[in-house]
Amino acid sequence: MVESFAMDVEQRVRAAVAALDMDHELLDCDPELADTNAFCAHYGYELDRSANTIVVASKRPPGHYAACVVLANTRLDVNKTVRDLMDVRKLSFAPADVTAEVTGMIMGGVTPFALPPDLPLYVDSAVMNRDWVIVGGGSRSLKIKISPQALVAVGGRAITGLANPVPPTQ
Repeated sequence: MVESFAMDVEQRVRAAVAALDMDHELLDCDPELADTNAFCAHYGYELDRSANTIVVASKRPPGHYAACVVLANTRLDVNKTVRDLMDVRKLSFAPADVTAEVTGMIMGGVTPFALPPDLPLYVDSAVMNRDWVIVGGGSRSLKIKISPQALVAVGGRAITGLANPVPPTQ
């Protein structure tokens, strides 16, 4: 059942990307390596070329959601920028079950493509400064290499300061 659900999501994502009529590359991925750090290390991509789609959920008031796209070497500013964008008092990262319920996708595969049309999509401006990025493909076995302009084409709103750089580890 989970496998067929993942196939359906992948088909919807592939159709959404194809409908954009933009250059893109579909990248098969070992599901065990779908998490960004493992994917980049194994397949030879830099973290600043990989963009994570993160779903956030309001706690006060409950029931408000958004998807945010940030480079893998940055951290989503959920407590200030995203909270202000959503005009809520308290906000957190959506747990895996809520992410699946809201997007139809599982963690490690969430993509900006084929999201519900009423789900706000915010894209960090640093993502928009790249000529291409790799995002999830709707499941843990697919990634998509595409121009960040595709994220705007599907309704994404570029936001300055959506994410902050992660300090290098010592």
